[in-house]
Amino acid sequence: MSAPTPTAPSPFTEQAMPSWRRAVLKVGSSLLAADGGGLSPRFALGLAQFVSAHVQAGREVVIVSSGAVAAGRAIVPRAAEAGAAMAARQALAALGQAQLIALWQRFFERPVAQVLLTHDDLRNRRRYLNARATLLELLRLGALPVVNENDTVSVDELKLGDNDNLAAIVAALVDADALFIATDIDGLYTADPRSNPHARALDEVTELTPEVFAMAGGSGSSVGTGGMRTKLEAASKAGAAGVETYLFNGRSAEVVRGLAQDRLRGTRIHAAQTRIAARKSWLRHAPVEPGAIVVDAGAARALADKGASLLPGGVVAAEGDFRRGDTVEIWLREDSGQRRLARGISQYSALDIRRIARRHSRDIESVLGYNYGENVVHRDDLVLL
Repeated sequence: MSAPTPTAPSPFTEQAMPSWRRAVLKVGSSLLAADGGGLSPRFALGLAQFVSAHVQAGREVVIVSSGAVAAGRAIVPRAAEAGAAMAARQALAALGQAQLIALWQRFFERPVAQVLLTHDDLRNRRRYLNARATLLELLRLGALPVVNENDTVSVDELKLGDNDNLAAIVAALVDADALFIATDIDGLYTADPRSNPHARALDEVTELTPEVFAMAGGSGSSVGTGGMRTKLEAASKAGAAGVETYLFNGRSAEVVRGLAQDRLRGTRIHAAQTRIAARKSWLRHAPVEPGAIVVDAGAARALADKGASLLPGGVVAAEGDFRRGDTVEIWLREDSGQRRLARGISQYSALDIRRIARRHSRDIESVLGYNYGENVVHRDDLVLL
């Protein structure tokens, strides 16, 4: 569905946004594509100012940006038309990626980092952890990650996927508190406002029911791959991970300026539960690999009483043959035997853990020749049983 023209007053009521620490901003192709082909800074500038305002306030933002294919089409305009062979579109994506990153870099003094992902990267737990570690390190270094699908090699993703859902997955990946979806519409309506004069603007959605999904129409843009329904699907994924979603009109300078001040004119879609609760629930019910990490009483007290991460110094042994990124149980070794204490995502394989058990975190790299951080299991990836 489409909203009224961007120059018209927004039918959505301004509302204060909850506080957030880290967010993902998804920017659609319709906001970046120039009328004659290629990329335009017209709307990107305001969105970049929104990002800069929050980064200067001490918050962190990851951008998920479409637009590579549109940029590539301007470089080689006759290479492919809409509906052309997949290989031609992949070539356009490869040509356009550099243009897309250059567009974003021009707005920021801080370095912009390109991160290309496929859904396979995010389904595979070990590659998921590697992607997570890279993005968090980029944020720690003060860089601005710009994420896009790796369209040049991901045939299925380019044909069937969309960056709305990728943004939701990235929001869960980096433990974001908020997912902002910038598009060319004002937000969600009860019906298509172009054809139904009684369509109402929805400032807030507390639950994504089948009735809410029925309100969504198709894509209103010739350059994008998703419509309002994919945005609701993305909000559903984000909400399951405890991340709230905000839909807003990225073409409205007034709306974007308001967001820089934590004021929303658009649709707020509530999360099903808190981010921490969602992650802990997933860990509690996720299938575990055979084997376990065995800890001593001191480590058990730190985990249970202090909510600490599991460090190698408190590890007694590793049983089984699990790998980095696997969800495993954590057992407490006592005089009477071993009992289940917790479960979590291991940052190291069982073989590596045997080598670093009882060692200080600073010794990990000298023992293994590499390190994935000082924790064997991070507290955010751990739940007590």
